[in-house]
Order: sequence, then structure tokens, then C-alpha cells
Amino acid sequence: MAGRGGCLCHLNEDNARFGLLALLIALYLVCGAAVFSAIEQPRERESQLQWQRRKENFSRRYNISRAELGDFLRDYEQASVAGVRVDATRPRWDFTGSFYFVGTVVSTIGFGMTTPATVSGKVFLIFYGLVGCAATILFFNLFLERLITVLAYILKTCHERQLRRSGVLPQENCPELGTTGEVDSLSGWKPSVYYVMLILGLAAIAISCCASAMYTPVEGWSYLDSIYFCFVAFSTIGFGDLVSSQNMRYDYQGFYRFGNFLFILMGVCCIYSLFNVISIIIKQFLNWSLRRLECRCCLRCQRKLFRPGRNAVAPGVPGTRRKISIETDAFNESEVVDGRRMSGEMISMRDFLAANKVSLAIMQKQLLETANGHPRASGHATRHNGFSEGVGALAIMNNRLAETSVDR
Repeated sequence: MAGRGGCLCHLNEDNARFGLLALLIALYLVCGAAVFSAIEQPRERESQLQWQRRKENFSRRYNISRAELGDFLRDYEQASVAGVRVDATRPRWDFTGSFYFVGTVVSTIGFGMTTPATVSGKVFLIFYGLVGCAATILFFNLFLERLITVLAYILKTCHERQLRRSGVLPQENCPELGTTGEVDSLSGWKPSVYYVMLILGLAAIAISCCASAMYTPVEGWSYLDSIYFCFVAFSTIGFGDLVSSQNMRYDYQGFYRFGNFLFILMGVCCIYSLFNVISIIIKQFLNWSLRRLECRCCLRCQRKLFRPGRNAVAPGVPGTRRKISIETDAFNESEVVDGRRMSGEMISMRDFLAANKVSLAIMQKQLLETANGHPRASGHATRHNGFSEGVGALAIMNNRLAETSVDR
């Protein structure tokens, strides 16, 4: 897409995709802010009015000034943040409470119900969270790699059985000539990202429903509140308005805390994997959007920006090319670019930028192979659908799944 003409000629594919994604995220944030403001602001104003009336009634009933009452409430708020409670609940910083806290730290949930109040605790949290969060992200990536491998194996087995039933592949108990070659043709088969998204979505729903069935009677929440808590916790958003395992005593307390830990661990891993699959779908949407913008906008802009004058050659306009021989090695070596012969023909700006882009890509590939110490075959692509290979969840998804184009 870079250098194909028009208003995107100064951008490469990655920059264009990054800019489009940033614009879409900004629009998404604006729309979300407008919706939540319209939904929640009336309730907030009503709650503020009720709270003001209650403070005035309390001040008149017990003959306390508003300033003294405000100071007392601020002191109570500071004590609550420090972990001091007036009811009979268990302390926050016993071993079980501290273990729950560090679990929310390394998983990046961060409910906020328990936070360090001492200077030494805050300093220790910085270094502890730095190593813990990095290790947990690595664990999530390794979990994602193994989960996608298992799903790919299962889907490949189902696909192979379907081919055998339809007669495309011979049956296992009837070996024939050519069976090995036909079976080997499935070695490069990859499951569709949409099937994997469906499976992970169903798994996330199942875990959330089972966890909500446990939270509803034990914590006393409604089932909808339990579903809401599951999404907030499993997605590591962690608002802190609803937090599990905070009461003093529970029936079968040991089993409940173990089940709570297990559900949160499975839920976070599943939702993390689902988010990365959805990111692949978003990537495909961005690629499709850029192709549509190129088809509808760039050619129009190209005609406006590069209108041919008298005795002038317009870049990219076939009817105005002059056949002038160019004795350069760069373009005489490649006889065909974009399906047409370049030999003895004036090169356009579009082809010039495309050729430079290919040269830069080859140079980057050679530098990367030199740094890694294991050169690849020259025909192996170093990019997959516009995203560079690398480490992390997106690279795992690109290597394990077949990405179906949106416009198909």
C-alpha cells in the first residue's frame, strides 16, 4: 500500500495501519464516553442529591456542624483506604489477604480494595510488580501457544475426518497410492481464526457462567452482578466495586478460596487468548479498510495531484508514458513489474517507490538474518498479512492460525 499512489504514497503499510487504528480507537473512546455519560450521569446526580440531604438531616439531628461532619467522613475514608474497618471482617493484610493481593498485582487486575500504605511497601511493590507482571505475561503467552496448538490439532483432525468422509482423502484402513502425498498436503493446513474465536468465546462464557453460579449464593450478589464481576476480573480491568473473598467467614472456606483462585486463573487465561484472537480480526478489518481507501480515494487523489501538462509525463497514467530507454541496473534486471514490461519504458513514481520498498525490505531481512545467525530461504516471507514477525501473542496467532480475509 505504501507508494501505490495518491495521499498514501508517503506512508508505508505499518504507519497507515497504525494511524487508522489510532483513529478508530479515538472514535471508539469518544462513543463509549458519550454512551456512559448518558447512562450513568443521571444516576450520579440523583445519588449526590440524596447524600447531601442525608448529611443535612444527620447534622441537624445530632447538632453537628457540616465542617466537623466533613472532617470526620474524610478521616473515615482515609482509614478505609488504609485497611481499617469498623465491622467484624477479617484483616486485609493477613497471609491469605496478602496472597490474594499479590495475585491481583501480577495478573494486572488490581482491584484496589487493598493497597500498600507504607513507603517500604510501595517501593517493594514497584520491583515486585515489574518482575511479576513480566513473568505472568510470559506465562499467558506460553499458555496461549499451547492452547492454540491443541485447538489447531483438534480442528485439523476434524477437518481431515470431514475430507475422508467426503471422499477427498482415502480411508485410514484402505491405503492407496498417493495417500502419503495427499496427507502431507494437510501438513500446512491451519484452522480459521473465526473457529478459534468461537471456541474461545464459548469457553469464556462457560467459565463465567460456572463462576457466577458459585459467586451468587456465596457472596450474595445477583447473577448479573456475578457475570459483571467475572468479566471485570477475567479481563484484568479490576474496578474494585465488587471483589470476591472479602468476607470474614465462608461456608467451606478453603474450597471456596481455591475455587475462586482457579476460576480467576482459568478466566484470565481464556479471556487473554480471546482478546488476542479478536485482535487478529481487527487486523483483518484494518487491512480491508486500507484496501478500500486505496481503491476509492488514492486513485482520485492521484489524478488530481499528478495532472499531466503539455509535453509532460504523468506518473502512473498509462496513456501519457513516453518510451525512453533507461540504462540502469536496478530496473533492467526486473523485466516485469505489476504485470507489465519495464524494459525500454519510462518508470512511474508508483513503480519507483514500490521498487525502493522491496529493496528496503530485502535489506531489513538480511540484517535480521545476520543478527539472528540463521538465514532463511530467500523465498520465505518475513511478513504475514502486513504485520512483522516477532514475539508475543500476535506472532503466536499469526504462526498458528490461518487468517481469512474480510473481503472474501
